[in-house]
Amino acid sequence: MATALALPLAGLFFFRIYENQLIHQTESELIGQSAAIAAVMRRDLEARAPANIPLGAEIPTPKTDPAEPYTPIMPTLDLTADDMLGQRPDAQPAATPADAAFVALGARLAPDLVEIQQVTLAGFRLLDPRGVVIAGREEVGLSLAHVEEVAEALEGRYRSVMRSRISKHEPPPLYSWSRGTAVRVFTAMPVTLRGRVAGVVYGSRTPSNIFKSFYEERGKVALAGLTIVSLALLIGFVFQRTITRPMRELMRRTAAIGRGDRSALRPLAHHGAMEIAQLSQSFLDMAANLQNRSDFIATFAAHVSHELKSPLTSIQGAAELLRDDLDPSAQGMSAADRHRFLDNIISDAGRLTAVVQRLRELARAEATPTSGTTTAADAVADLRAGFETLGIEARGDLDRAIRISAESARIVLSHLADNAARHGATHLTIAAAAQGDGLRVTVRDNGSGVSRANRDKIFDSFFTTRRDSGGTGMGLAIVRAMLQAHGGSIALSEDGEGEPSGAAFVLTIPLTERERPLS
Repeated sequence: MATALALPLAGLFFFRIYENQLIHQTESELIGQSAAIAAVMRRDLEARAPANIPLGAEIPTPKTDPAEPYTPIMPTLDLTADDMLGQRPDAQPAATPADAAFVALGARLAPDLVEIQQVTLAGFRLLDPRGVVIAGREEVGLSLAHVEEVAEALEGRYRSVMRSRISKHEPPPLYSWSRGTAVRVFTAMPVTLRGRVAGVVYGSRTPSNIFKSFYEERGKVALAGLTIVSLALLIGFVFQRTITRPMRELMRRTAAIGRGDRSALRPLAHHGAMEIAQLSQSFLDMAANLQNRSDFIATFAAHVSHELKSPLTSIQGAAELLRDDLDPSAQGMSAADRHRFLDNIISDAGRLTAVVQRLRELARAEATPTSGTTTAADAVADLRAGFETLGIEARGDLDRAIRISAESARIVLSHLADNAARHGATHLTIAAAAQGDGLRVTVRDNGSGVSRANRDKIFDSFFTTRRDSGGTGMGLAIVRAMLQAHGGSIALSEDGEGEPSGAAFVLTIPLTERERPLS
């Protein structure tokens, strides 16, 4: 808001362009007025001056195009590029008095110059061919031939300059910001007669300035200032509503989530803008995922410790009994008991090895690269090669390219096939159908199925109904982690419970970009 308010004020330091336009305007007005006065002087001299009147320098006749007879004089002064000359030198006594014809001409035109100045505020002096003032109030009879612009006009060339202006009154402090307020424009235009210089129209005027223009348009300037202030307040309000307020709320939510406040994982009450809504939702989704991940790690660590505790306890107990059997004073155990304890140690060690192996597979599934593509047909072909004793039937959109690597697809289907085989299945049916942006794959077996009591637990890590036969309860957890890493999902089909129909799992795998339907 402060910047928006300061910009118009800062513009006061960059008046050069507008002031330069004012300089051009002033010079253009002086050119027009001087040309009119020069034409009057020439007509008067042609009508009244004697043939032998003394004239000045010869002016070469310019070559003109008949199709373009005009020879305009354009303003050339540039406030930013041209030098600023000092105050105009004072008039000096003339070496030779002006001719009587020129003196009479000046007397006739002097009243007209006064009237012109009263209307245009421009001061004019009429000079004879030697630079002597013939009309110009107190300087009549004095010479200005030594003045730079006058000297060039006496040679027959138009010249304009900017000179420093020293006012009789002290200007207000604000005027010091503008260079144009201390400038006076001078123009010297030669008067031609019979191809020679017959005099000079020497005009000057102070250009208008920025502050005078502002004062003259003070109503509009006040309205513009009020508009700027209103717009600044509006911008501030919009920024506060659309950016500042939602960002502060998001910062408070961040701090609350950092303290473990789960109630902070909810949408903001006010988003302000679509981008802020997307940002806040992305942040809250990320925070929710991290929170869920943290909960999963805590629960997973508890399950792992529970799964490892039982075999470790069994191994420790068996080892302690075997160690006690080495004591000569104690009654020794039979060979059958020793074999039984050793078998328990080997069995529990094997279970620990299986659990560690599945933990490694689960970690690899969650960190698997998501690049690569394959087809369901290729994955089914690999599955048939790995499970020759299992009858596999496949149908549907098997040739559609899916966004999962061949190795990952093989791991997913292998776990499902192994799980079916371990539950007594002899036949596996795989049906694929494109659905939206994904491929829906239904994997159905004819095994023992999933009981209603276990339907909500089968995807939990370490949940198994085959613990006594070596099951670790990690297979379906690995499948789910692998599919989620590729943007897919797995669910137990509603019609897949009970022994008659076995188990049926529905997998959703994203299609590749070229396989997706046009929206």
